[in-house]
Amino acid sequence: MHGERIELRLFPVESGEQRGYGLRERVHADGPHLPALPGLARAGTDFEALAGALAGDPATPRRVIALDARGRGRSDYDRDPANYNLQVELGDVLAVLTALAIARAVFVGTSRGGILTMLLAVARPTAIAGCVLNDIGPVIEAKGLMRIKSYVGKLPRPASFHEGADIMRRLFGNQFPKLSGDDWVAFARRTFKEAGGRIVPDYDVKLATTLKTVSPERPLPPLWKEFDALARVPVLVVRGGNSDILSAATVEAMRARRASLKTIEVPDEGHAPLLSGREIIDRIAAFVAACGQRTP
Repeated sequence: MHGERIELRLFPVESGEQRGYGLRERVHADGPHLPALPGLARAGTDFEALAGALAGDPATPRRVIALDARGRGRSDYDRDPANYNLQVELGDVLAVLTALAIARAVFVGTSRGGILTMLLAVARPTAIAGCVLNDIGPVIEAKGLMRIKSYVGKLPRPASFHEGADIMRRLFGNQFPKLSGDDWVAFARRTFKEAGGRIVPDYDVKLATTLKTVSPERPLPPLWKEFDALARVPVLVVRGGNSDILSAATVEAMRARRASLKTIEVPDEGHAPLLSGREIIDRIAAFVAACGQRTP
């Protein structure tokens, strides 16, 4: 058996003023690091099932670093919401890699975390030995972005986690039709937290400013150059069958640019796949093991 523990560390990062950068880390005594970067208004807790499986693999255990970006989870909230941007967050990721002496690793990035992984491929290409892009690609569908914009920073405040589960079901039920009542409660517990006797979102509601200028007429620019920066490393794309962020057409366009691209479509899940089922975990684990820690 490999011993494991979950711990929280704070890393000093610079952005106008020194801030603490929180990360939730599932530790193994032996095994290479695997950074896991969550979505826009999500935290490292989204990776608990995957992290437990990868960290507990007796053949190839991984030291999974599930990061809470600034303003999410247990990290500091930034006094200046303008710092909730991709360049600052990329700098935070680079600071954590430096602090942990991670020269090269396999990454898992969900949604915004996948965007950061593609940006990292441009900024520090030797850092990536392979990556899993969870429901994200070079083209981000405007319809999905507008749906996300409609609720980030605007969630109702539930009186209980069961009420929070009802809120999650109303927002995401069409994308995740097979989740059970217990699944929705677990989803709520990863979305809300108890603070000051209330149940509140587990992120700074000022994150909504990151989508302020996004509209159907002004979608996010495509990231084909950033995707192409991953050309020399193995890439696995996971798409939710009900996703409104990553289209099947974009996945096909990604495959057309590189024949070696591996893809998985998760049925009955939308944006973003939960990475919690046995089959998807096993396939990701096999991909990660095959990546190894190759030298550039």
